Formats: sequence, structure tokens, C-alpha cells
Amino acid sequence: MAGNRRGAGPGPTLLLGAGGQLATDLARRLAGADLVALAHHDLDVTDPGAVERLVTELRPAVILNTAAANRVDDAESDPAPAFAVNAVAAHHLARIAARHQARLVHFSTDYVFGGAGPGPFDEEATPAPLNAYGVSKLAGEQGVRNADPRHLVVRSSGLYGVAGSRGKGGNFVETMLRLAREGKPIRVVDDQVLTPTSTADLADAVRRLLVVDPPGGVYHLTNTGACSWFEFARHIFALGGLPSELTPISSEAFGAPARRPANSVLADTRLAKLGLAPLRPWPDALAAYLRAKGHLPG
Repeated sequence: MAGNRRGAGPGPTLLLGAGGQLATDLARRLAGADLVALAHHDLDVTDPGAVERLVTELRPAVILNTAAANRVDDAESDPAPAFAVNAVAAHHLARIAARHQARLVHFSTDYVFGGAGPGPFDEEATPAPLNAYGVSKLAGEQGVRNADPRHLVVRSSGLYGVAGSRGKGGNFVETMLRLAREGKPIRVVDDQVLTPTSTADLADAVRRLLVVDPPGGVYHLTNTGACSWFEFARHIFALGGLPSELTPISSEAFGAPARRPANSVLADTRLAKLGLAPLRPWPDALAAYLRAKGHLPG
């Protein structure tokens, strides 16, 4: 079996989607655990037979599913790949996990909201996605929750991490820094409000969550605070000390194929009930990321 296993003993943690920015930070936070980390070339999550055989062999106690098709605009013209990974594969994985008494932690998105008024949205808010990607992720959530009430659905927002997103060519922070260094004009939407979230902080929150063995259901895990993408970009340049030709633009003028929520801020109401501290404010997380990447002095 391909993959990367550390430690020994029964009931390993199975991490799917290895190599992605969230999975990279999850692997770092779980470095002392018995961890099996598998990338797409190790396991095709859309093949339920292969997933069944793997879970039967490993008998994991916990499965962390970061595998996702997350090219939002591509899903508008061809939703099939998004539904195959985000919905159908998640459904099969959740049922397989339940049969083998493994607890699944499935990662979802703020894009399940936006069609029923502005945020912030707590865990009990009714989802109403605006685009095909959001619909595919919501379908996956429902499949996971229906399979076993012990399973966890973790929603987050605006992720960026040291590893970058391979499917998106890096992340928003690095794209902004590159454009500024190239001296190019930069247009960023100012009418989409969210909470940019560090995958390092999200991974640490997931680790803390698993330690307390929480009740199943939906958890919102983001850095605290909120900003528009334009405000996020402006703060990146201010911290990095980079001059930039930055201009705000409306979503309508930007003209992306998929509609985005005007305000998809997620309200975390469940961590405090478990006695866990919230994630730090997004500007602090951004500064820590920039230091980790060598963009700021340590």
C-alpha cells in the first residue's frame, strides 16, 4: 500500500488528500500520531471499492477527508467532477467509515451559504448555496451526516497555507505578493466578505477538537473577524511593506462565472461549549503565515 505511515498500534488516523495545503498542516499537527497520509495517486476516493479495501485493511479510528474538487468556476460549466468528489465520494466514504466504526471528519466550506441573506452564519443556519460547487459540498455534508451521527463536518473559509493549493496554483496571499512584486495592476472584489483562515490554525483547531472527542455534527472553524477580499489584499501589502496598484472592484464587474456569497462569515458557537478557545484573529494569523514563508522577519 502506498502512503506515509508513522508510529504503531491499532486504530491509526487516515488522512486523505495528502499534499494539499490543509492536509499538509494536519499532518504536521498530528506528527506524533499513528498517521497514514494518502494523496490522490495513492487512493482514488471516487472508487468505493478501493476505499472499502483500504479501510478494511487499516481499520482506522479516525478518517480526515480533505480530498475535494474546489475549482469553483469550473464547476459551473461542468459540475460532474465536483459532484463525483465532493458529494458521491463523500457519501460512500461516510458509509464505509460507519460500517467499520471509524469516525469521519469531513471538510466543507462557507460556500454552502449565501443564497438566503448575509452572514454571519452559525452551525444551525439553513444552507442555501449560490453555485454548483456549493451545492456539491452541501450534498456531501448531507451524505456524511446521514451515514453516522458521530461523523464531523468542519466548515471553514478562505483557506491559505504554506503548501498552497495545487488545484488553484498556490493561494490568494502568494498570488497577491507575486502580482505586487511584478508591478502589475491588481483588482480585487470588495463586496464579498468572509474570514480568511490559516490552514495551520484550522489544523490545530481540528487536533484540539479530536482530543476532547466531541459530539458529532457541524463545526465552524475559522480565524476570528471578517473582511472583504479587497481588505485582505490591502492588509497583505501593508504587512509585507509592498507598494501596489490595488483597486477595488465589484463582483459584477469582475465577472466570474460562479456567483459568490456577499457575506459568508461563519459564526463558531460550538468550540466554547466544549471549553475550547476560538481561533486567533485573522490579521494575527496572516502575520504568522508571512513570517513562516519568510516574507517578514521572524
